[in-house]
Amino acid sequence: MSITDLGMIFQFVGGLGMFLYGMGAMADGLQKFAGNRLQKLLGILTTNRLLGVLVGAGVTAIIQSSSATTVMVVGFVNAGIINLIQATGIIMGANIGTTVTSWIVSMSEWGEVLKPEFFAPVLFGIGAFITLFAKNHKKKEGAEILIGFALLFIGLSFMSGAIKPYKDAPIFSEAFRVLGKNPFLGILTGLAVTAIIQSSSASVGILQTLAINGMVNWQSAIFITLGQNIGTCVTALLSCIGTSRTAKRAAVIHLLFNVFGTVIFGFLLFFIFIANPAFAAAPADSVGISVFHTIFNVSNTIILFPFAGLLVKASDILVRDKGTEKAASTVETDMLRHLDERILESPSFAIENAGHEIINMARIALANVKIATAALLEKNEAFCKEVFENEETIDRMEKILTEYLLKINNLSLNDDQHLLVKNMYYTIGNLERIGDHSENLAELARKRMDTNCVFTETGLNELREISDAAIKAVEFSIEAKEEKEMVKIRQTARWEETVDNLEEELRENHMDRLSNSECTVESGVIFLDAIANYERIADHAMNVAGYVKEEIQ
Repeated sequence: MSITDLGMIFQFVGGLGMFLYGMGAMADGLQKFAGNRLQKLLGILTTNRLLGVLVGAGVTAIIQSSSATTVMVVGFVNAGIINLIQATGIIMGANIGTTVTSWIVSMSEWGEVLKPEFFAPVLFGIGAFITLFAKNHKKKEGAEILIGFALLFIGLSFMSGAIKPYKDAPIFSEAFRVLGKNPFLGILTGLAVTAIIQSSSASVGILQTLAINGMVNWQSAIFITLGQNIGTCVTALLSCIGTSRTAKRAAVIHLLFNVFGTVIFGFLLFFIFIANPAFAAAPADSVGISVFHTIFNVSNTIILFPFAGLLVKASDILVRDKGTEKAASTVETDMLRHLDERILESPSFAIENAGHEIINMARIALANVKIATAALLEKNEAFCKEVFENEETIDRMEKILTEYLLKINNLSLNDDQHLLVKNMYYTIGNLERIGDHSENLAELARKRMDTNCVFTETGLNELREISDAAIKAVEFSIEAKEEKEMVKIRQTARWEETVDNLEEELRENHMDRLSNSECTVESGVIFLDAIANYERIADHAMNVAGYVKEEIQ
């Protein structure tokens, strides 16, 4: 091997690295730019299969990876967010969305002006200047897209330049002749390359680079492309290890979808090539590969869409129930399942998912306030035990959510998403404090039982009044968090102010009763501690609503 050959290998490897890095950078920039718009798609995912196809195509076009989309789908199914029929639609759409990258690569054949060496350096320069000097974060997110786009094309140009001197080498023409005449070998080659680099978009891009230099015939290009569609399933199959049986079935559905399509198109095109050997041996071009890649995925979706139910049944047969999954679950195990790390493939979806779990934590905290209040007013030991058990659950939920939010915070986020994650972190802290104050109330209830403390009827009524107001504040703060409405925030503020006023008024009333010997010092201490805890509960509820106000203003 000469030094020239070694230099060409280095150029090809460097070009491939820039191509992959550029594709990733462009995807990160697109995700940041799309931001919270992707969160709205989570609601669409749970409606119908046809919309699922559109969502799958759209998300894949943005994140530039059908493998990542399918891994997320496995996570959604494992978390119980969507069912298998809905997952099937998203998987079909993901295969359509992945064709976007091949069209981007084929732009170099659309005309002289669109050749990568013509405009990629300019895009890179513009993106770099914006990144260095712009203060607007939206502009910087747009610059990331430009830089990624430019690097993708520069890498493509490097790969093409490294291959060009060898386009007439007999070894390449003979290799692709063999691959073309043996469909299984061609499919296996595409499968293996895609499985190794974990990206069908990248492997199709490499194939198109070879096609740009006239090194691939149509017969080998078609079968390699079919194999690449099967190879992209490997990532999802690996990701489903350790998941529920249903999640494994989602990964198998992805495999079945591409295998069925490959079998149908493989047989059809095999006979077309036999009937037309001139076409089979003709050199493929980059645009033609994009056209076939798109036709294959769109046609495959149209053909198999009505048979989604059969794909689900087939996955049920292939992934049998071994009876190892436990039916019983706890709040924490459910939360761990719902906060599936596969969903971290898209920060927007991960943030939305964490938000749902925070609402669940808030509802447990609210229930604990109500139970603790009942324990205090009714002197009920069973209620006290329930409060302590719930408080332990809330503490564990806080730990799980905090760890998940830290993982989200390390992802590629825009400013709005950073704000959401920060406020989520503060919100779970306030919810945990509400749980602590509920525990304090339960301890006061036990103290009241241990000392046989008796409240006056007036004192009990006052406790009911302030507890009801504090509970209302928590309820409206949860609704504000869930519905993102200013009216709920204002209602939370009104109830929090009511609690503040009541706390001051009830403290004075208690001092009057104490002065008139209407209650004992022991009962007074418990009473004052109780109303102080309710005042703090309302404050934390107001904090939660305040974070929502910051997000929607």
